[in-house]
Amino acid sequence: MKISIVTATYNSAATVADTLECIRRQDHPDIEHIIVDGGSKDDTLDIVRRFPHVARMVSGKDKGIYDAMNKGIGLATGDIIGILNSDDIYTDDTVLSLVANAFADHSVMTVYADLQYVYPDDLNRIQRTWKTGGFKKRNFYYGWMPPHPTFFVRREVYDRAGLFNLDLRSAADYELMLRVLLKLEMTARYIPKVIVKMRAGGMSNASLLNRLRANKEDRMAWKINGLRPYFFTLYLKPVRKIAQFFIK
Repeated sequence: MKISIVTATYNSAATVADTLECIRRQDHPDIEHIIVDGGSKDDTLDIVRRFPHVARMVSGKDKGIYDAMNKGIGLATGDIIGILNSDDIYTDDTVLSLVANAFADHSVMTVYADLQYVYPDDLNRIQRTWKTGGFKKRNFYYGWMPPHPTFFVRREVYDRAGLFNLDLRSAADYELMLRVLLKLEMTARYIPKVIVKMRAGGMSNASLLNRLRANKEDRMAWKINGLRPYFFTLYLKPVRKIAQFFIK
């Protein structure tokens, strides 16, 4: 089973080597790592060239990270596609083998797992753990979502559901998972294990203003898909997310 991993980069020299190394060390035998760069001005591309496991690297101007991800998905040739950001890492060398095992059941269309937020300067220092639990559609109505860096899909999922919506700046991953899992009711398998470490301070959480903007886009994601969220999703989930911004 071939697994394609897409990594979008832009001036990622400070962190991309960790991402590249964690994929290079995976024990799964058939991995296609695709780098889509937005035209970095630092040493990102030179660092990528030092890792011969990278199957393909393209660099050029894009419309943002989700556009880069869409380009990478278009280039991918694997049976399974995952996305790992250029400042995230897999927790150990067996992660992609675990994912492949989960997809051995041909009824499974998507797979996800748990994630840890870590401090940017110390990947072993945990800030908090995102434990998702088993999939139930109704959980979306109570503010649930899987961590996107742990989310893997069969290639045909993108063929059927489409790619990331570029009208959304920070919630396109949430909207895609909402579309795939809730609207289209595709099957999901949960791996009860932390498989990704994410450096804290991502795009939607970098500032309180960004968090508020992301919550507005979350509500747009429901509207785009013709879905009606519960009161909790509209109002209490944003309160909880904003509160997390202040938790260190």
